[in-house]
Amino acid sequence: MYSQEWGLGNRAVLGLTLLVLAGFWAAAASGQNSTNSTSGAKQELPESAVAAESAPAATPDTKPPRVADVPPASFVIGTDDVLNINVWKEPELSRSLPVRPDGMITLPLVGEVKAKGQTPIQLQDAITTELKKYMADPQVTVMVAQVNSLTFNVVGLVLKPGYYPLTRRMTVLDAIALAGGFQPFAKQKKIYVLRAAGNGKQVRLPFNYKDVIKGNRPDENIELQPRDTVVVP
Repeated sequence: MYSQEWGLGNRAVLGLTLLVLAGFWAAAASGQNSTNSTSGAKQELPESAVAAESAPAATPDTKPPRVADVPPASFVIGTDDVLNINVWKEPELSRSLPVRPDGMITLPLVGEVKAKGQTPIQLQDAITTELKKYMADPQVTVMVAQVNSLTFNVVGLVLKPGYYPLTRRMTVLDAIALAGGFQPFAKQKKIYVLRAAGNGKQVRLPFNYKDVIKGNRPDENIELQPRDTVVVP
């Protein structure tokens, strides 16, 4: 009788122990699955998010402003060109300003100065000479910020009339092609180029498109100059 009761008690204790161990194993397995799930989620982040996390912080653009790539000793300043004029340690005298249609610019102390027809170095020397009347040793720098004077115009019966930049060698044929060709009824034999002469007047240079494309009159396919106007009647 005693033996049977003792056996029943041992079996009860053993069963309870197994229940406790089963609960412990279930909790451990649940924690491991949670860890694996978190690890898997981290590995499945999109490449863009990973790149964003590892990318360095953005820094402001500290590059200096772009200026026109022109030779200061040979480039001739023209109307509408924008100039950066800097007087060292004199910010109130420094300016960024366009050349007016009359070819002049205006600066403090200096007043009216002719810029058109001068190179940046020549203009810089002229401003320096004027400023020496008011200060001991002015240090002046003239830079061309924008070149707007190197343009030509195409008017008349072309598809895209207007102003075009003269940044490379350009002939009358090139200009017509750039303007999209002719409109109907354009007088292709009576095209001409208007060019400013040295005396301030305009000269008229004929261009016969029909002859030029046939190889005749190649001398009429002239190289354009700044401020030329190609007229297609």
